[in-house]
Parts: sequence; structure tokens; C-alpha cells
Amino acid sequence: MRSIWKGAISFGLVTIPVKLYSATEQKDVSFHQVHREDGGRIRYKRVCTVDGEEVAYADIAKGYELGTGEMVVLTDEDFEGLPLSTSRRIDVLQFAPAEQIDPIYFAKSYYLEPDAQGAKPYVLLRNALESSGQVAVVKVALRQRESLATLRVRDGVFVLETMLWPDEIRKPDFEFLDEDIEVRAQELKMAESLITTMEADFDPTEYHDTYREALQQVIEAKVAGKEVVAAPEEEEAGPAVDLMAALRASVDAAKRERTGGGAAKPKRAAKESKESKESKDSKESKEKEAAPKRKARKSA
Repeated sequence: MRSIWKGAISFGLVTIPVKLYSATEQKDVSFHQVHREDGGRIRYKRVCTVDGEEVAYADIAKGYELGTGEMVVLTDEDFEGLPLSTSRRIDVLQFAPAEQIDPIYFAKSYYLEPDAQGAKPYVLLRNALESSGQVAVVKVALRQRESLATLRVRDGVFVLETMLWPDEIRKPDFEFLDEDIEVRAQELKMAESLITTMEADFDPTEYHDTYREALQQVIEAKVAGKEVVAAPEEEEAGPAVDLMAALRASVDAAKRERTGGGAAKPKRAAKESKESKESKDSKESKEKEAAPKRKARKSA
């Protein structure tokens, strides 16, 4: 890994020099825009919409558009007086229980490695933080942006997780939240039973990106000159007609999967629930038809 930033953790009067590394990477298949006819790369020019001339990168400034459509042009001098820290410090502001911080605030994760002279205070703070069961709330300036962040310990290393500001979190404003939706006790109990049946220790290695793997196979087939065969589309499950029957079928399927009997496809639950309702309706219909006949025989 290559460090992308150097600075120091400022903890009271203790300074710990560290290097910053990206803790994650996007495993995606990247493409270029090309000319369909000859595969040539497509390139774009920076052109001014006013005079139609190509503009050199050195002549490009930042513009803020007003509601009237007018543009305010900002230069490098305009940004120099802003209160963005350039001290390259990770300032510890407080310590708090990890469960008090909603994961929705987290943006990106970084590893922190100590410089040689900072190894001992690094390990000291790491051990103390780990034993406390808390996380450090810090402030740091990265890539011309000041962020709140947390410091926690993972596999013996500090992880810096930058956070969004409170006004960057959108409020869920959905109509169904104002509706009075009734959930029966039996349905709740069955849903809880399904959750219990599907409980397991989380192992991320059990999951993989099937789309990326399939896309890579398509590319490899193209390279090898093979015929590319599209995978058959799976039938999508429809909405459950009988919620209790769907939940019960889901619990049974989860139990079978746990015991090695194989997983039932979700669409079966919807199908079974529909058959269950049709069977129930048919039974009630037959009982209604039979009732008058029994009464007639009794009168005779």
C-alpha cells in the first residue's frame, strides 16, 4: 500500500506521527468510452460555452452559480483565508461509546500506521482505547475538506473513519410512516421466528460479487473468441397473498437450508401462500354449500 497523507494524532499533549492509507478499494470492472468502429479512445476537450475556445487547465477557476443563473468566480486567493486546518493533525475531541454513533454517518475508512518514533505512543493509545471499549471522536482535514471522524482499533491498527456532518444526512420522509398499518401478533411472532432461524455469525468471505464475476467471464470469453451465452433470467417472486403462509414457508425453507436440505426459492413462498388461500377459500365455499343441505335433511 502507498500512503496518501502524513500527519499526527494529537491526544492531549501527546503527538503521534502517522501515515494514512486507504483501507478499502473498489473491486469493479472499469471501462473506457471507445469508438464502436475501430476501438479508438474517446477524449474530451475543455471548451468554454461563451467563446467556444478550448481552455487550458491552468486557466480554469471554480464557479458558484446563483439562483438567477449568474456565476460567481472564485480564485485561489479567495480560498486562502478560509478556516481549513493545514496543520495535518488528527485532533482528538472526545471519547464515546461506539453504539452511540449511527453507522449512517460513516463515509470512508483509512488505516493509520505509526512512524518509527511514534510506535510506542501509538501502541499505548491503541491499547488504552481498546480496553476502554470506546472510540475517539476526532477532527481532520483531508483533500480540502474538514471532517469529523472516529478512531477505532481493528486487527491491532487504528482505523480512521471519516463522517458526514449532521446536515448531510437526509430525513426519511415517506407517506407510509404516517399510515396506521396493523400487524397481527401471530405475524410478528412468525417474523421473529424467521429471524431466529436465520441467525448466524457473520462471515463476509461467504459472500461474493456474482455480477462482477459473470462480467469478467464475458470479457474473458470475448478475449478467447468464444460465444457469449446470456444467463437465463430467474422468475421474480410476486407479492405474498397470505403473509402468515409466506412467513411460515420462509421459516421452513430457512430450517431446511440450515439442515443441508437446500434452500427453497423465494417464489415458492408466494406460490404456496396463494395456494393456501385458494385452498382455504375453497374449503369455506364447500362448507357454505353443505350447510343448507344438512338443514334441509333435518327438516324432512
